[in-house]
Order: sequence, then structure tokens, then C-alpha cells
Amino acid sequence: MLAAQRRKLILREVHVGDGVRVADLADRFAISEMTVRRDLSQLVNEGKLTRVHGGAVLEEEPPFAEIAVERLEAKQRIGRAATALVEDGQTVMIDIGTTTLELARRLHGRKLRVITSSLAVLEELLPDPDIELIVLGGIVRRNYRSLVGVLAESCLRQLSADVAFLGASGIRQDLAVLDSVMAEVPIKRGMIASSGRAVLLADAEKFRMGGFVQVCRADELDCIVTDLDPAAPEAERLGDANVRVVWA
Repeated sequence: MLAAQRRKLILREVHVGDGVRVADLADRFAISEMTVRRDLSQLVNEGKLTRVHGGAVLEEEPPFAEIAVERLEAKQRIGRAATALVEDGQTVMIDIGTTTLELARRLHGRKLRVITSSLAVLEELLPDPDIELIVLGGIVRRNYRSLVGVLAESCLRQLSADVAFLGASGIRQDLAVLDSVMAEVPIKRGMIASSGRAVLLADAEKFRMGGFVQVCRADELDCIVTDLDPAAPEAERLGDANVRVVWA
């Protein structure tokens, strides 16, 4: 059996139940547990599964269009405030996400080069002749309209930008930036490494949300753009950590 066929069958097994165990899959397909782990890692990289101890479960997330309308006014304010950090002529990296999309919507008419892994950002900026668009290659995650995988990661290592605008699933109490989709994390880290400045766009609710993979620490960011209440305890922690904040 070809590896691609076996991975399809593994996905089918996951859909049937609540998840799969490495040992059970090894018995089911008469292969080694090491081969199962390689198959699961490939499916994780494609954004189709989430690894858990001893096995994997389906990657579950709401559709992009559904998330886009949540806390929309806050996202719009953050996107508007973030545009002040962009100068004409710059090269800008834009991460996936519904808040980073609000930034992109406010860049029309600017003389810029935009590098993105977001198909939503591409669609938004495609009609604008003043913006040069560079799209990372890779595997398409249809549900969240993004590009992931080794091709996208390889592209990032060859590129450089003035500033990267990032999204996140949540921000931990110690201000670590988290994501809940493992396949997206290398892209975010690559954007940070390839940019002169890294800016996180995060509405106040993100400080009460989580994720299971750490993207970066707060001190790896140059700025956070947020609508967080300046009197909130989270804002005090940002101040204690000397994190620059742009209030939306």
C-alpha cells in the first residue's frame, strides 16, 4: 500500500471514532509504530490532525468566515491602528487570521510589497496595482484559507521584510503567544525570524484564550496592537515586561 493511500485510511479511521492510537494503527495496517508516527506527523503538517499523547485527533476549528465576524469591531480598530506602523515602500509580512485581514483591508492604495501565507489577504489585495504581492507556496488549509508546510517554510528562509504582522490563538498569563494549529506555528516563527520587527495583533479576548503550541515569548515581539483596557491586569503585565503597546 502506498503511503498516501495509507494516510487517507488513517484519516478515515479518525473520522469514524474520537481519535486514533499509534499502537492500534500499527496493528490495523501491519506496519511499525515508527511508520505510523511519520504518517501522523505528515497529516499534522497538512493541518488535518492534531497530535495527542499516544495518537492523534481531528484538527477542529470553526470556518474562517465564522471567526471573521466575531468581535469584528475590535478587529477593525486594531487593523486601523496597525496601519500607522506601516510606511510606504516597505516590505510587509502578513500572517493568517481574521485580525490581520482587517489590517490588509486598510492597506489599499499604499506603495508596498506584501508577503503572505493567507489566501484571504491575497484575495483582498489582488485588485490593488500599487501592492506587489508575494505568496508563500505550500499545502492549502482550505478551512482557514492558509498555506503551510515545508514549501512555505523554505520560502520564508529566502525572504526578508521590514515588519511582520502576526495573529495568535491566545496569550498565556506569562504573555507567551500561543497557537492551536501546529502546522501554522513554523510559518509564524519563520515570519518573526525573517522580519526586522514583529507585531502581534490581538484583541482583548485573546488574553483569555489559549492554545497548545508556543509561538514566541513576549520579549520576541517589538509591539502588540490591542484593544485591551489599559487598566486591565494584562496591561499591567505588558508594562512590567516592557512590551510596547499600541492601543486601538
